[in-house]
Amino acid sequence: MSLAFVFPGQGSQSVGMLSALAESNPLVVETFTEANDALGMDLWSLVQNGPEDALNQTTNTQPAMLAAGVATWRVWQEKSGAVPAVMAGHSLGEYTALVCAGSLAFADAIKLVADRGRFMQEAVPTGEGAMAAIIGLDDDGVQSLCEANAANEVLSPVNFNSPGQVVIAGSAAAVQRAVDGAKAAGAKRALLLPVSVPSHCQLMHGAAARMAERLADIELTVPTIPVIHNFNVQVEKTPESIKQALVSQIEQPVRWVEIIQKMAADGVDKLVECGPGKVLVGLNKRIDKSMNTWAIYDAETMTAALEGVK
Repeated sequence: MSLAFVFPGQGSQSVGMLSALAESNPLVVETFTEANDALGMDLWSLVQNGPEDALNQTTNTQPAMLAAGVATWRVWQEKSGAVPAVMAGHSLGEYTALVCAGSLAFADAIKLVADRGRFMQEAVPTGEGAMAAIIGLDDDGVQSLCEANAANEVLSPVNFNSPGQVVIAGSAAAVQRAVDGAKAAGAKRALLLPVSVPSHCQLMHGAAARMAERLADIELTVPTIPVIHNFNVQVEKTPESIKQALVSQIEQPVRWVEIIQKMAADGVDKLVECGPGKVLVGLNKRIDKSMNTWAIYDAETMTAALEGVK
């Protein structure tokens, strides 16, 4: 019997998130107050009141999601929830996992991910990159779709989210060609995602280089709870290799299916998604049905998870 905690990335944010959890747990607002102090802005007000388009700007989304995950984890700890054997985070969620595992100071991480969002946004001017979800094709089929539609532009699979659900990213025109040609290639659906940055592809190389410079100034320790990294599906055991994993992650695919499969192979049979929403729990049902899963985002789901993992 083994427990894993996972943390979502961009896309799980919503205006008003964690308001129900905050009503009965002052730690939530206290955590956001720490984030406010680090950033010099009222992140909690933005999260609670919007506007939605401002929350969805990647420079705001990234610290908002990090703070939400850390706040939820702190409530779990305060309620003496079980300590997981392993953690992982989807894309940005990897930073949340490292904070919760004791590797990275929260205030440092908040500023770090705000810069990460800015570096990613500045790497590709708005409108020049795109991402799309391809539903109903296997991994090889998505790879072939990208190769057939790249036409000397960047286009690649970037998020292996679950069997038959792969996200692609690259130049806007190339992504559009792939979307247009997806059904003929055998996909059930293909839809453009409402994102401002083509994450996890070669277009992020400049952002990765800037992130490497930024991380050089950050103090990082080996996590007290192992964290499986996105880009190589491994647990890194030195501060230097953790930093390199965070740099590589920006321009390399998120191998989420393999992360969950590794957890299962290592004996994980219970998994908690920590933070707003239940995207990762939904993916899990398609990756490994044998795992018991809980998503915690309000008082009711917190209680259910605390009882379930005892």
